[in-house]
Amino acid sequence: MTRWYTEKKKEHFYKEAKRVGYRARSAFKLQQIQRRFHLIPKDGVVIDLGAAPGGWSQVAKELVGEHGLVIGADLSAIRPLEDVVFLQGDITKAETIEQIKDVLKARKADVVLSDMSPDISGNYSVDQARSAWLCECALRTAAQVLRPGGHFLCKIFEGENTKSFIETVRQRFVVVKTFSPQASRKSSSEVYIVAKSFKKLYKEANISFG
Repeated sequence: MTRWYTEKKKEHFYKEAKRVGYRARSAFKLQQIQRRFHLIPKDGVVIDLGAAPGGWSQVAKELVGEHGLVIGADLSAIRPLEDVVFLQGDITKAETIEQIKDVLKARKADVVLSDMSPDISGNYSVDQARSAWLCECALRTAAQVLRPGGHFLCKIFEGENTKSFIETVRQRFVVVKTFSPQASRKSSSEVYIVAKSFKKLYKEANISFG
């Protein structure tokens, strides 16, 4: 019964994404997170890390509207999205972060999103550690591009690294919560870390993820 329900739900969100023109069923996860936490402001600036195939960027652009800015970045290329700036690059590398800063110019981001996942090896402890490392890279990026008071959202696979990473996030944001959107599979080990109100406390060059 549980497996049947999971597959049915997966099929529902997949079909609905096709119907409304979203590139991935994960678009509904961001919608559900937005309804709960109100991270993305109208006319805002959003950075979407791990953007391919573009579902989150689509939702972010709808939310910020025509006067907002969405910058997507991913190792993989994506088909162009109207009014979304896409950078193909490795977000774990400093040069990609510099490219994002070049697009921002003098602006700072209101929100940094990360739906990044590692290539799945099948060894859960390895995959979870890689997921945590990608989250650390996303947080490092956020620390460099977010405005004070800005928000951060990232996906992590639950495991031994999750608690320590959340504690690191708590040092930088006023409110930190975890959330599993309805559109996530029931069997999934992923959880979203929602962090609101960035505290710019010290020079980003001194950040350690230890």
